[in-house]
Amino acid sequence: MNPLISAAELRSRFGEVHVLDARWQLGRDDGREQYLAGHIPGAVFIDVEHELSRHGEPGEGRHPLADDAALAAAARRWGIRTGVPVVVYDDHRMLSASRAWWALRRAGLSDVRVLDGGWPAWQAAGGEVATGDVQVAEGDVVLTTPGDVGVIDTAGAATWPATGVLLDARAAERYRGETEPIDPLPGHIPGARNLPIGRMLTADGRFLPASEIAAAFDDAGADGSMPIAAYCGSGITAAQLALAGTIAGREVTVYPGSWSAWSNTAGMPVATGED
Repeated sequence: MNPLISAAELRSRFGEVHVLDARWQLGRDDGREQYLAGHIPGAVFIDVEHELSRHGEPGEGRHPLADDAALAAAARRWGIRTGVPVVVYDDHRMLSASRAWWALRRAGLSDVRVLDGGWPAWQAAGGEVATGDVQVAEGDVVLTTPGDVGVIDTAGAATWPATGVLLDARAAERYRGETEPIDPLPGHIPGARNLPIGRMLTADGRFLPASEIAAAFDDAGADGSMPIAAYCGSGITAAQLALAGTIAGREVTVYPGSWSAWSNTAGMPVATGED
């Protein structure tokens, strides 16, 4: 199933799908306020920081995964019902929506899609706008308990390049260690290859065609002949790279702790430059 849905298709399927608003941006805490000011009718706001992540120690990274039970409870709180398709969107290049998509898919929800282009695409298509909060009855969805399925920890990331391809989804200058605005150390995991998430997207924040995404993966040496894993700063952009991989027919394992966990773990080696 295509993991994306267009604004036009979503408009045609009102009443058939359950919509989640995952607005969030790093360094901002006004996602809910933006949602209240205007959202897709019927959309339920989800809190990326507190419902798709949990508080953890520095060595777990900035956005550790929510516990399986906590995610299942949140999904019911969001009103997700068994057999009802789910669409997730945000207003910032589908970044946090991809994290929600990945988390729900990993927990067994098969029919969940991301609105291609997010809130800007909805507005550009002339989509209806509602304001205020949306209260829904608790859903009855039952999620699986994925545990370690589809993820690796810091030890796993250290050994992954020996048998697979480890992709760094951050901007090239952060990968090379030329700048590091957030985490303790600049650089990248030794053996990782850089595939910036920007290579997956158009200028207006939609995903490129599958063939172009596949070509970008190929250029990074991730042609699918070896297992692929991805990391970023804190595990959110890595989930978006996993979504891009799905579009291109590549299975991508995610390192949720990512560079924020690696750089906060004593003794882990750091590479800089293109190597």
